[in-house]
Amino acid sequence: MERAIRTSFAADPKSIAEAGESPQRRLKPLPLLPLSRKRPALRSRLAKGMPGRLINTPEDGAVRFRREMPKLKTKSGVKKRFKMTASGKLKAGVAGKRHRLISHSAKYIRQNRGTKVMTEADTKIVKLWIPYGL
Repeated sequence: MERAIRTSFAADPKSIAEAGESPQRRLKPLPLLPLSRKRPALRSRLAKGMPGRLINTPEDGAVRFRREMPKLKTKSGVKKRFKMTASGKLKAGVAGKRHRLISHSAKYIRQNRGTKVMTEADTKIVKLWIPYGL
């Protein structure tokens, strides 16, 4: 037996009971607001610690709220692939050490062991993806 799709909200309680729904679960239409009226910001929906939260600014004594800038996210791939040294340089694993090592010379394999410090040009690019450091 197929259930009919309700197109109006003003259904009588008998038809709702026949469809197997309780009258309390019936959808109610939202109140229509005039387009010119702007709704105030809902502070209750913004949780503490979430990006774009509203914070108190009691510097001047008055209680008022201002919007805090949202937090910037670190690229997740950068966290896995790079480490920062104490002087602010970036270390990264050397490329070319995953497969086809038979075709490489022993000197190449030996010199590309471990990690290397990245060049300044590459470091500038990667540091854009880590706004708060590693």
